[in-house]
Amino acid sequence: MQLEVIGVGGAGCRIADAIRAAEPADRSFLTDVFVFDTDAATLRRTVVPESHRHRYGQGTGIDADDDLERRSEMGETHAEELLEALDQGTPGEADAFLIAVGLGGATGGGTAPALVAALQRRYDAPVYVLATLPADREFDPDADAGDTGPHSRTTAAAGNAEPPRPTAASNAVATMERLEGLASAVVCFDNEAWLRPGETVSDTRDRCNRELAGRVAAVFAGGGSDDSVAQNVIDASDIERILGNESAIVALGYGDQDVETSSSRFGLGLLSTDRDVETSEAVSAVETVVRKGIHGKLTLECDPETAARGLLVVGGPPTWLNRQAIAEGRRALQSTVGGNGVLGGDAPRPDGETVFAAIVLAGVESERLEELRAAADRTA
Repeated sequence: MQLEVIGVGGAGCRIADAIRAAEPADRSFLTDVFVFDTDAATLRRTVVPESHRHRYGQGTGIDADDDLERRSEMGETHAEELLEALDQGTPGEADAFLIAVGLGGATGGGTAPALVAALQRRYDAPVYVLATLPADREFDPDADAGDTGPHSRTTAAAGNAEPPRPTAASNAVATMERLEGLASAVVCFDNEAWLRPGETVSDTRDRCNRELAGRVAAVFAGGGSDDSVAQNVIDASDIERILGNESAIVALGYGDQDVETSSSRFGLGLLSTDRDVETSEAVSAVETVVRKGIHGKLTLECDPETAARGLLVVGGPPTWLNRQAIAEGRRALQSTVGGNGVLGGDAPRPDGETVFAAIVLAGVESERLEELRAAADRTA
């Protein structure tokens, strides 16, 4: 499928950069990547071409204001301007739009709902939101108080102090409520679950963005590469069917395993050939990564059994993509999710050295969202 990625606000711009970097060389799935912000310095730090960067809000008196309500008003005012900026690319060729935004801040959270609504009005394509949720330590000064050692909060903060964001939880909750009924689906990444003890968000920002971008690429890059065609291709309609159009909350899972793709003749290491893969080896590798994807660390902590629908993409060197094992993996996901709302496919990567499984769980329920609502009430 062809995906248009739009980063809004500081966090959104960085995530858009990471997705652009994660695009497979042999499998282009991005029509364009755009970044929008009120801050010129943030835009200059991105690797997106200058023609695809756009600053808005200058001269309004709001561009330096962190109030979500005022930022929302600005988003409404400038939504059409942002659509016009997209005309520097080819938005009409996109099968779907993905708006990346950090929900703890005011810029992205204020603008994203208005931009989603504007895109929905202009284009006949799903508009998904990729939203990062704020960590407790961003708005709660006591969240890491018990940590000690070289990576404790005190040590990290001394070398890399971050300004407090007391409204981060309330901003996130308010923006999620505004996206309800607008976004086709909201893919969540919870910073709290991915930060290590004592880390600040800036400490781990690049690592988390790479993790998230890799999962996005694994799902949206679809089936085969330029050199190999998938047996069961996952296309835009499949993703739309699983993510839906009713603002479902979505979590992504991922598992991988390095595999051998060549062997030396005569044990001399002088010549190498494509390695013959035993069926049992291929089955074991696929089963392992599928299990990791379903039961490992998700972008949003939740019980996979609460999902209404699921999608499985298994990728890697073609000789390792055992069809029987992939079918078994799909059945395993289906038994976890329940019902018939599960699709599966393969993604051959001839030059790859890893077998991977990307999991989409749509319509999940998560206690983390309730925790943020409670934190927002405490700071109101």
